[in-house]
Amino acid sequence: MSSLFSKTITLGKELKVSDAEFAQLRDFIYQQCGIYVADNRKYLLENRLANRLKHLNLKNFAEYYYYLQYDAGRKEELNRLFEVITTNETSFYRNPPQLQVFQEQILPDVLQSLRKSGQKKLRIWSAGCSTGEEPYTMAIIIAEVLKTELASWDVRITANDLSERVLESARRGVYNEYTLRTTPKEILARYFDKQDMFYSVRPELKKLILFHQINLSDMVQVKRVERSQIIFCRNVIIYFDDDMKKKVIGSFYDNLLPGGYLIIGHSESLHNISRAFKPIHYPGAIIYKKEE
Repeated sequence: MSSLFSKTITLGKELKVSDAEFAQLRDFIYQQCGIYVADNRKYLLENRLANRLKHLNLKNFAEYYYYLQYDAGRKEELNRLFEVITTNETSFYRNPPQLQVFQEQILPDVLQSLRKSGQKKLRIWSAGCSTGEEPYTMAIIIAEVLKTELASWDVRITANDLSERVLESARRGVYNEYTLRTTPKEILARYFDKQDMFYSVRPELKKLILFHQINLSDMVQVKRVERSQIIFCRNVIIYFDDDMKKKVIGSFYDNLLPGGYLIIGHSESLHNISRAFKPIHYPGAIIYKKEE
């Protein structure tokens, strides 16, 4: 999830959400997924949901709220609601300074510790993976670092998102040139098969990643994620209020193995959220470590 409400939908017939309807929907969204829609986002929620009302042939937002609560199709519509309130804008090799630190410092440190313990089992969690560019980038970096050694390792990247639609796209692993615009040409040649104007991720990378839907506000779901040495959760917690941020960061702390690392968005911070992690400063990046 990277830019909430970044685009609006224009319809011929304008639908207006009342203050009461907005409060109902905002509270419902928060209860369902922990995303907090501020008052100044009211018009964007209104514009974004107008198409859903039109599609369902509903007259107003009160009817939509009722539909989400009681209609037989409410579970499917909840997935549509999640898609509407989150815009998945991402690309391969996004934020190079962070990825450079991951490739040159964090990953080698973790791999070396695992080698010393005689346990070649690497687990990484990509929480909020969108259409898959982030976990595939991680898989490429792991393959580049381990090289021929990769076959002797047990590597698993758990990649989750709130939206099932973006996960379907991630599982396909087919991308256009724009999404791959910052990807080095030699990486494209090694890890992708070109099909017309599109690039398909090769099977040897796909097998390293397990995609499935998760709601970070659902602690039962979160606790099922296998414990990790590294967690990526970039550009996700900015959509939560402080209580939800603390809850999610606490669950990441619990998931991480001792000495594990948490990597959040470069514009995000754990300041006033958690003191459980030790911040480590690198050029262009701050990485958070769970001390052993």
